[in-house]
Amino acid sequence: MVDALAVAKEILGKLKPRFTDVAVRVELIDSVMVKLWNSEPSITQSWIETRVGLYLTKDGKVFVTEVSLPNVGSVEDLARRVEKVVSALEPSEFYAPLPEPQTYTPLEGIYDPNVVKAMDDPGRYVELMVDAALAEGVDRVAGTLVLGREFIGLATSTGFEGSEEGTEVEAYLRSFKGEFSGHWAYGSRRLDEQAIKEVGRRSGYYATLASSKASFTPGKYDVVLSPLVVGNLANTVMFMASAMAAAVGMSMFMKFKPGDRIGSEHVTIADAPRDPLLAGSRSFDDEGVPTYDKAVIEKGVFKTLLHSTGTAAKMGAKSTGNAGWLMPHAWNIHVSPGEFASEEELISELGDGIVITNNWYTRMQNYVEGIFSTVSRDAAFLVRNGEIVGYLTRIRLADKLPNLLRGWVAATRDTYLIKWWEVETPTKAPYVLVRNVNLTKPTI
Repeated sequence: MVDALAVAKEILGKLKPRFTDVAVRVELIDSVMVKLWNSEPSITQSWIETRVGLYLTKDGKVFVTEVSLPNVGSVEDLARRVEKVVSALEPSEFYAPLPEPQTYTPLEGIYDPNVVKAMDDPGRYVELMVDAALAEGVDRVAGTLVLGREFIGLATSTGFEGSEEGTEVEAYLRSFKGEFSGHWAYGSRRLDEQAIKEVGRRSGYYATLASSKASFTPGKYDVVLSPLVVGNLANTVMFMASAMAAAVGMSMFMKFKPGDRIGSEHVTIADAPRDPLLAGSRSFDDEGVPTYDKAVIEKGVFKTLLHSTGTAAKMGAKSTGNAGWLMPHAWNIHVSPGEFASEEELISELGDGIVITNNWYTRMQNYVEGIFSTVSRDAAFLVRNGEIVGYLTRIRLADKLPNLLRGWVAATRDTYLIKWWEVETPTKAPYVLVRNVNLTKPTI
């Protein structure tokens, strides 16, 4: 593979004379993907991709782009075109000079050679998922397994140079039994055979857990949310924790200041870039600032927004090591576990209510108030006296995120590593019990 840092430095050398600030991020990605349909591999693809991200400023004007360059020499042509674009821009209110280089501590354990080995023959791990699902008695399955490795190099005009190499596994499977379906997902830096099997087993288990349909009347319910749903909603919370989201009116955190209570004492949601198991782990951000783990909400109390150098300068804060060039963002998400030994114990604690195992179409109706809705996907179950009594068709969870955080009363001790298309930022999350949630019936 090409040396990503060497390429970034070479590009930096060509751009630096033309601009005030320059940061060059080069990502080399080598991936294999297997798609499943009707329990059989339907598509197997492999590709090597080079992404070049550029952050360029001049006279307080900021230009960000991601390009695929046929060769380093073509950078000079690009630079001439970009200079014309930048000259027409207005100065950015979020401009701040790139920070001076700082020493960062490289992450250990983010590269798993077993992932690279499996890329040559992913079929064995596909079979593990499929066989585990079929053993639960399902009719068929569909899903995806992605294996990959990534090389990142970052060079800035202030003198920062950094590089990382990591691997990634992403697996998700949907199982079907008659008209019922179940789903599970897994995402990590490492290849864990048991976790791959569990993707199949849990998706099959949920598809076969109830043999008959039940019905419900819209209203307020106590609910158990699976790690897939918790991960999706935690992604939404952490998007709004970006200082840029707050600055442009797309965040419920606009209504709070650090130290304010926003949820119950059971709620801790943190950015965890130093977790080597989750695929978003990074030791430095896109400006070269060292990363560190930090809570956005800790035991229900709002602690901090996520900052880049630019948003920190605008808001009188310090960078939290979360720069993206367009907006600060979480690298990985940790959701705090609880005290319950299992999902079954949590459902027993639920008493009467509903279990939602998967969701999609999460939409914000009002960012500032945190008003949102999301629709259940695959298995949802009606619970009476702590026992599942039937399978429910689609449900819409329509409420305010602060209400959800305040009603969060319990969680399992076990947490799960989740990443798939509805949980884009890798998340470690438990099953969670939330009281008094508004549920309706979707119209689609």
